[in-house]
Amino acid sequence: MPTVLTDVKTLLQDLIARYGKRVDYLAIRVEEAEETNILLRGDRIETLSEGISLGGQVRACHRGGWGFASFNDLSALENRIQEAIAAARLIGDDETILAPIPVVEDTYILPLTGSDPREIPLSQKKELCDRYGEILRSVDDRITTISVRYGDSTQRILLATSEGTFLEQGWADMEMRFAATARNGETVQTGRETTGSRKAYEDLTRLDDQVRSAAQRAVNSLDLPPVRGNLYTVVIDPILSGLFVHEAFGHLSEADMAYENPDLLEVMSLGRQFGPKNLQIFDGAAPVGHRGSYFYDDEGTPATTTQLIKDGMLVGRLHSRETAGKLDESPTGNARCLDYHYPPLVRMTNTWIERGDTPVPDLFNDIKEGVYARNWLGGMTNGEMFTFSAGEAWMIRNGKLAEPVRDVTLSGNVFTTLADIEAIGDDFYWDESGGCGKGGQNGLPVGCGGPSLRIRNVVVGGEAEM
Repeated sequence: MPTVLTDVKTLLQDLIARYGKRVDYLAIRVEEAEETNILLRGDRIETLSEGISLGGQVRACHRGGWGFASFNDLSALENRIQEAIAAARLIGDDETILAPIPVVEDTYILPLTGSDPREIPLSQKKELCDRYGEILRSVDDRITTISVRYGDSTQRILLATSEGTFLEQGWADMEMRFAATARNGETVQTGRETTGSRKAYEDLTRLDDQVRSAAQRAVNSLDLPPVRGNLYTVVIDPILSGLFVHEAFGHLSEADMAYENPDLLEVMSLGRQFGPKNLQIFDGAAPVGHRGSYFYDDEGTPATTTQLIKDGMLVGRLHSRETAGKLDESPTGNARCLDYHYPPLVRMTNTWIERGDTPVPDLFNDIKEGVYARNWLGGMTNGEMFTFSAGEAWMIRNGKLAEPVRDVTLSGNVFTTLADIEAIGDDFYWDESGGCGKGGQNGLPVGCGGPSLRIRNVVVGGEAEM
């Protein structure tokens, strides 16, 4: 990593001292980053790039109005500070309310447990993508389209604020995505896998079985019957549980969604019962070793673990300093930005449902006709409504797994679905493949996890039959 940032600390401190008193709050973030991006589609490499960037952002708040400016040239920093301050003073007409946090000076560079991706030649990363592409293609001659995406990013960040905080943080993040599409006449099926790591490049080099399974699922699904649309009791695996808690519930827990929407704030009122007494949901960057983990967020708030649901009741939400101040709650360390081009937003970190005490085989007991769904293929949410597609699925008949089926989508209202959880499995899995999107900031690394769940009255495969 270049050492430019080592010479920047004094500059930031001088500029903060010079301009900090002109507004209620001033923060300067400077970032160095090295990135690699590779996209293999079909038999062609469409993207093959490496890059090094240096840039930063300035945030100023005056009487509740925010000014923001980004830059990629340190010589322009002072001008950008003046622009951000001018914007904040122009629009501010109320009161700046930021929940208090400790003033800290700290350095934390996340250590790797294996090879640094920056030490791996681009040619070797391309060979890895080629190898996985060949695995996808080799599964069956009905595979018509494949794609392999590789990305790594190493960031080192300095944050200085007018309150006296000065932080240095750094990490490396790596991700790979695989997809294979199979066709048999008019029937088309796709299998996907995604994985990520903040630990070692080697974590991306031992995925042959995972890659092969994505293509095999696509091929196997060609000959399966589609599920009959109906209301079913479903059992979902931990990967789908993690996806559900992140997409369907986690975003509604982000406090900027609530304080900007009075109707949602009323729905998401603390103390409201949403699920069964054994349902516990958490979010937090404090648990170490996950892609959503860190020591401080992008406002300098220490990482925490926040319980969102306790014994089925809403007891917490996720905050920046501003949302915590406006709602008179404690900051949770969830203000995050993708990079220096964007201001921090309230974002999830690692979100999970705590394991339960029901043995997984017992989740199927007494289900006369239901569906067991595993892994994810895609999905979308719209407010409190969600639709997810399963990567694999089987019918459940008289408490036993029966025939496999395809085209399984799970739809519903998140609040109704939480209330319809009948049992929580005693298993658990962390999925490190997440890349979250919000406010134009797509691909922010997150973790999600959970146990297997049994849920009644889920719309599967379309509208329920009447």
